[in-house]
Amino acid sequence: MNGSVAWLVTAVGCLIGAVGVVIAVVALRRSRSRRPPQAATTDPLRDHDADVLRGDPRRLRPGDIVEIRQVSYLVRGTIRLVEGGWSWVEHLLDDAQGVRRWLSVEEDPELELVLWTAEAGATVTPGAPTIDFAGRRYSWKESGQARFTATGTTGLDPAGSMRYHDYQAPGGARLSFEAYGEAGWEVARGELLHRTEVMIYPQAGEDRSGEH
Repeated sequence: MNGSVAWLVTAVGCLIGAVGVVIAVVALRRSRSRRPPQAATTDPLRDHDADVLRGDPRRLRPGDIVEIRQVSYLVRGTIRLVEGGWSWVEHLLDDAQGVRRWLSVEEDPELELVLWTAEAGATVTPGAPTIDFAGRRYSWKESGQARFTATGTTGLDPAGSMRYHDYQAPGGARLSFEAYGEAGWEVARGELLHRTEVMIYPQAGEDRSGEH
């Protein structure tokens, strides 16, 4: 009888041990399958040829010259904005006649370039699902709040927060409302640019080999 009990105890112990091994293997496999994949270091669709031939808008900064639709602009200042895991850049441009515009550079995930013109006398305000302005009807696209840092000449503090509402019309026309800090809404109309309409001339003597 004692021998039978001993055998039964041994058998149950072996069974428990085997089950434990199986559970451990399954848990290990599950933990491995849940590991997030490593993020790609580069966009596989990025047009490197255009970057080489026309300059890389992602590396634009104050002091550079950018030619847009055969008009040359000096980059006066740059604003970098971050909202969660999303970021974009806006550059203040100044041409030879003193006309100022903004160029936004964003990857979402493809590179998007928009040339903005301020509408200083606009009386429209954001919030409605659609807005009629300058003969176009714009539909709400997105809104939010971001942190910013500014370099060069922008008229802003070195860092702070901003709010925005973005609208879009058929054909890609944009309407943007931005408010930095405690300031009121600034209105601007945007034109979507083709990559070939933009040529970058980096500041002479600058080594940017380490930039990404």
